[in-house]
This record gives sequence, structure tokens and C-alpha cells, in this order.
Amino acid sequence: PMAAGAGAFAWAAFPAMPTRRVYCSAVHRDGQLYVLGGCGGGGRALGAAEVLDVPAQRWTALPPLPTPRAGAAALALGKQILVVGGVDAAQSPLASVEVYHVDEGKWEKKTALAQPSMGISAVQRDGAVYALGGMGADTSPQALVRVYEPAKDHWQPLPSMPTPCYGASAFLQGNKIFVLAATSLCTGGRQGKLPVTAFEAFDLETRSWTRYPSVPSRRAFAACAMADGVVFSLGGLQQPGPHNFYSRPHFVNTVEMFDPAQGAWSKPSRAVRMREKRADFVAGCLGDRVVAVGGLGNQSCPLDSVEGFSLSRKKWEPLPPMPTGRCSCSSCPAPSLLFVIGGVAQGPSGAVEALCLRETP
Repeated sequence: PMAAGAGAFAWAAFPAMPTRRVYCSAVHRDGQLYVLGGCGGGGRALGAAEVLDVPAQRWTALPPLPTPRAGAAALALGKQILVVGGVDAAQSPLASVEVYHVDEGKWEKKTALAQPSMGISAVQRDGAVYALGGMGADTSPQALVRVYEPAKDHWQPLPSMPTPCYGASAFLQGNKIFVLAATSLCTGGRQGKLPVTAFEAFDLETRSWTRYPSVPSRRAFAACAMADGVVFSLGGLQQPGPHNFYSRPHFVNTVEMFDPAQGAWSKPSRAVRMREKRADFVAGCLGDRVVAVGGLGNQSCPLDSVEGFSLSRKKWEPLPPMPTGRCSCSSCPAPSLLFVIGGVAQGPSGAVEALCLRETP
């Protein structure tokens, strides 16, 4: 099929969420976008649960989460929405696990995690949920891996990750879960935490981990995407090196790619840098493009600019800007859509907008 041109992309703006929020969890299921928890204006964890009927463009309030939480992992499993971990109103990590039954319209408490955890990465395969990493009450990253089987309502431990991490990007590709994990390491005696981005894969058949070379350049608030089996690490805030004491962290437009077939990261070339330096943005995959949406850059307010990297043409092109410039957004893929939800504009935002790939005749 022909690659879609930049003109095939457009934004759809939906009515604002009833509750403005950041660090919420979003799940798309069957034309419905569920937005759960998050932080409101005072930075307190919310119990608010709302659903957008996408075709009708209408919001409905759902019964609130039994445990208010922000930064939880959430997934759709059949007719259930599973919510795992996060932080509570007192900013403490949660072990609690809750399920929303779509047909009955009610929440049910499930078996909790063995340890409280925020910043868990979760993927599902064949009806089982894999929960990776996280941060515990002592604020240190966890290497825990656990699998949940809904029918048994049971969490079973799996071999731990080689590198403890939280807030990792996890991608399912074939029978492997690829994990890109930024872990902060303190360097001896010096202030300044340099994020080390570990890159590992868990093989679901052999239940074993493989370590790959780490992401070459150290950046905080980078974004990751996977397209066509290639892993992208994009942008972020580059920390000055230890030798360079006085320089400040700065936004970068770095693009690094890992091709599992070659088992190596490409050297970042000027030719494939993003058009805009940005951090804390949404990255995703739409059509044959990796897209970078909004975030923070060298401007006084969050960016509204959007760009797409064509895998076939190996270059970035401008795409239509998002209606509301934002950073720290939640995102949620859906068929031919990438939802960008909430985040920060002047304060917590209620904006819900989707980058759409129009059907080309």
C-alpha cells in the first residue's frame, strides 16, 4: 500500500473531560474511551472515572474508582477494565487492583499486588496481564515481574528484570516484551542523576530475559515508540556530563533507532533528527509514521507542534498542530486514531483530542 502523505492526518477535538487531570489512565474499548483517576489541580489523586462515547462525542460519569489513584496501569480485558497500582491521595504507592465491569457498571476489588507499586508498565497477551517494574514505598525502582490471570484472580511472580525500573515503555512484539527503561543512577558523590536507559526483552515462551545494548545517549523525559519492529528513542532533556559542571540541562531532538534484526542501535544522524527539540511529549505510531506530539521545548508554553517520521522515506515531516498545546499528556491508541488526553496547559487540562489517519481513497 502507498504510504499516506502528511495531508492524510487531521485532528479531531472532542468535548472537554468533565474533570481536568494529568497522569490519568486511559483505555479504549469498542468505541468507548475510559479515563480513570489522575491528579487534579491540587495535585491530589482523583477517583473520577469518565467515559467518552467516541462516535456520539458524549461524556458519561462512571461510579468513581474505589481507591482514588494517579499513574496507574490500566488495560481492557474482555468486558472488564483492569486498574493496577499507582499512587493514592497521600502520594504513597498502591498495591490495590480494581476492575470495572462494563456491562454491570460497577467496580470490584481484586487480589492486590504483593508489593505496592507506582509506574508499572503493563502489557497483555492471550488474556493474561504482565506487570513490569514500578517504584515502591521506599522510592527505589523495582525489578518485579508478575503475571495476572483474570479467571484465577491470581498474581504469579516471573523472573525479575535485569534492571530495576519504573515508568518504562513496554512493547509486545511476537512472543517478546521489549522494555525501554530509564533508571536514574546516582554518580559517586555528585549531585545530578543521569538517567541510564536500559533495553531488555522478556521471552514469554522461555520465560527468560535478554539484555540489549543500552540506549546510546542519556536523556530524561524522552519518548519511545515501536514501528515495524524498530524501537525509537526520541527527544528528551539532555543532562550535562559530569565534566561539564555549569551547563544546564537542554532540550534535544535526538532520534535513536534499534533494529532487533541487527541487534544494534543506529548512530544518531543529523538527517533523522526531529524538526523540534522536545521533551515530555506523546510518541506513538499511526499509519506508517512514528509521531511526536506536543511536549515542552524552547518556548514559554507547551508545544502544539506535531511531526511524523515516515519509515519508508526516513524523514520527519510537519503534521497538523494539535488544537491545544500540552505536555505530560496521557495517550491511548485506537484503530486509525491516537488519543492525547489531559496533561498540562496552564494547569491540568480537560482537553481530549485525537490525531486521525483519514481513509485515503
